[in-house]
Amino acid sequence: MPDTAVKLRVATYNIHKGVTGIRGRPRIHDVRLALDAIDADIVFLQEVQDRNERLARQPGYPSSGTQLDFLATGAYEHRAYGMNAAYPHGHHGNAILSRHRIVAHTNHDISDHLLEKRGLLHAVIRLGRGRGKEVHVICVHFGLIKRSRLRQATFLADFVHREVPARAPLIIAGDFNDWQQRVDRVLRERLGVDEVTAASPGEPPDRRLLDWLLPWRSGRTTPAEVARTFPSFAPWLTLDRIYVRGFQVLEMHVPKGIAWARCSDHAPLIAELALRPPRPAGAA
Repeated sequence: MPDTAVKLRVATYNIHKGVTGIRGRPRIHDVRLALDAIDADIVFLQEVQDRNERLARQPGYPSSGTQLDFLATGAYEHRAYGMNAAYPHGHHGNAILSRHRIVAHTNHDISDHLLEKRGLLHAVIRLGRGRGKEVHVICVHFGLIKRSRLRQATFLADFVHREVPARAPLIIAGDFNDWQQRVDRVLRERLGVDEVTAASPGEPPDRRLLDWLLPWRSGRTTPAEVARTFPSFAPWLTLDRIYVRGFQVLEMHVPKGIAWARCSDHAPLIAELALRPPRPAGAA
């Protein structure tokens, strides 16, 4: 891969609505610090509680704007939000934050039953100035029931075949709840995508995150072990994933430690990508 290749840092992060799990106290300030430390070009967020009138009355909660506005201010000029669940005091859903221009986005309801409201947020991001290179990005949050996840994976694969050009670079990221790796198999076989954990050549930590990471056990863990994201205080399950097409995976890692466990019940998954040069027309 030449040094002039376009490189992107991307991350997927389930922020648990910006609150603690038991008492529901705001920790959105910790989430914002986490995003600053991740320093990604594109962030895929799940469970963004963009409006919560109850939290807004609590001390320390952002006094103006929405949760997404607070997270994006100062770092991300471009954003897209897809509402999945609405209730009397607010709503939550998926979001995409980007330092590159979002030229289009749509949200799709992929709920499989009434008890779990799930969504698929699709956006087109243009890299660079002018016409630039367009990258299709999809942020998802799949259900807790295996049959629901498989139906949602089928919807996602059908959607990509229908809406995303076959030669377009593609990033799919989110919380797949796929600890059994059934969805993983569907997406690989139907879309020909690479999952960053399997495609990564190694897992060295980013030096900008050293203050946040535990000592890195180089050479003692497999990529699959490194990629565990849940629960954040002692990651054991690989629920969060990033799939790519048209990119080379340079690196992936999951920051772990007490500071990250304070932010959410999930740890973020981070990947360094390089855009592959376009294949000649007619190439296999």
